[in-house]
Amino acid sequence: MRLDGYDTEGFFDEMVKPGGGVRPEYNALALRLAELNATEFANRQRMIDVLLRNQGVTFTVYADDEGVEKVFPFDPIPRIVTAKEWAHVEKGLIQRVEALNLFLKDVYGPQRILNDRVIDPELVLGATFFRREMIGMEPPGGIYVHVVGTDLIRGADGQFMVLEDNARNPSGVSYVLQCRSVLKRVFPVLFNEYGVRPVDDYSDTLRDTLNHVAPRAAAQPTVAVLTPGIYNSAYFEHSFLARQMGVSLVEGRDLVIQDGAVCMRSTQGLQRIDVLYSRIDDDFIDPVTFRPDSMLGCAGLFSAYRSGAVTLANAPGTGVCDDKAIYPFVPDMIRYYLDAEPILPNVPTYLASRPDDMKYIMEHLAELVVKKTDASGGYGMLIGPKASNAEVEEFREKIKASPRAYIAQPTIQLGRHPTAIDGELDRRCVDLRPYVLFGDRIRVTPGGLTRVALRRGSLVVNSSQGGGYKDTWVLADESAGNSEPPPSHARSSDA
Repeated sequence: MRLDGYDTEGFFDEMVKPGGGVRPEYNALALRLAELNATEFANRQRMIDVLLRNQGVTFTVYADDEGVEKVFPFDPIPRIVTAKEWAHVEKGLIQRVEALNLFLKDVYGPQRILNDRVIDPELVLGATFFRREMIGMEPPGGIYVHVVGTDLIRGADGQFMVLEDNARNPSGVSYVLQCRSVLKRVFPVLFNEYGVRPVDDYSDTLRDTLNHVAPRAAAQPTVAVLTPGIYNSAYFEHSFLARQMGVSLVEGRDLVIQDGAVCMRSTQGLQRIDVLYSRIDDDFIDPVTFRPDSMLGCAGLFSAYRSGAVTLANAPGTGVCDDKAIYPFVPDMIRYYLDAEPILPNVPTYLASRPDDMKYIMEHLAELVVKKTDASGGYGMLIGPKASNAEVEEFREKIKASPRAYIAQPTIQLGRHPTAIDGELDRRCVDLRPYVLFGDRIRVTPGGLTRVALRRGSLVVNSSQGGGYKDTWVLADESAGNSEPPPSHARSSDA
């Protein structure tokens, strides 16, 4: 597996420098890959596929006619982030999550940022995921966002930028843990040589985070993961995290409200729950408060939450942070609440609800990426340069009909990374979703989910749109990977 003929096409590439040559941190990886012939690499790829299949690492695509259950599309070429780069990313993510949490505390409380017109109140109060039922409700410790997944991309200059925030139900961390486990078995020597920072303690840290916000002063709070059930696209992750944390996995039908407390049915009778890590959308958690047709939640759950009998993580209403029309104001939130400049910049964004922005969008629609403000998973998007005239005009009418529902951004050429395609290394667009936990303090898991657009030329990395994933190696030592590997006769064939 060599980089012969690999062309960056002038875009930022994680592994290859402009004009050719491998970046220092990738030296050891490039040399190891060069030692593997096509047969050896194919054998390792098959080993990965078997391990993932045996571990049940799957995801669901509802719109695929060939069947909904898919084997996890994992690329074995890891992404490497230096210690210096990660220190910058970590600092920026902590700042961002702190500001988002203060924003939630404010908009469901005194609403100072709205009264001061830093953000148009209509944008917040009219957001799909804003929950008026949360007004006046402050969760334990004032923490609304216990788990956050923030999507980062590289700009043309190689600097990290925030593409979007995921504060409602960020998914994918189970794939980070499973892929790391698999890659350590497939490339053990290479992994150890690099001195990669571990991610194995994520489940323990998540459990500690949830224990920290328990409403009762219990020595051992009872935590459970609330799932919609086996047909949910992220059910593998729900069950995996529950198993890793050593807590129960429950559905709404397993829960009952007794004397104001939330209890789960068990073989020993009813057992009180202190914290629910909810992986159900707000609309479905309680048919009494939200959607009356929901069969997924538990009647009375939200009342128990408001009374302080149980903690829900993340708090209902955090989805307002995911709204793409709120995203452009996060730098303003950082300045407003923290009196600081943003460490990680946003992608320039146009709001169709603003007259001047609308005019620009209409005049440049074929050049822009248009996103629906409350959509996720790569749905509800228009990539102007790759769209047909008919698609552009269709979106033009949609935007005119509902300006609040759309934003637009320049077409950012995402950073590339060598990816194994049909036995060769080819460039593919990538992003990065690190995971942030907010308990007694804010912690960032070193690494995250590097998502890959496996279709050549595609800018959409979501698995539901044909994307795959890589392991992300954050280096503990700035010099790791720079040195020459030992002579070939001294190296294990395990690489």
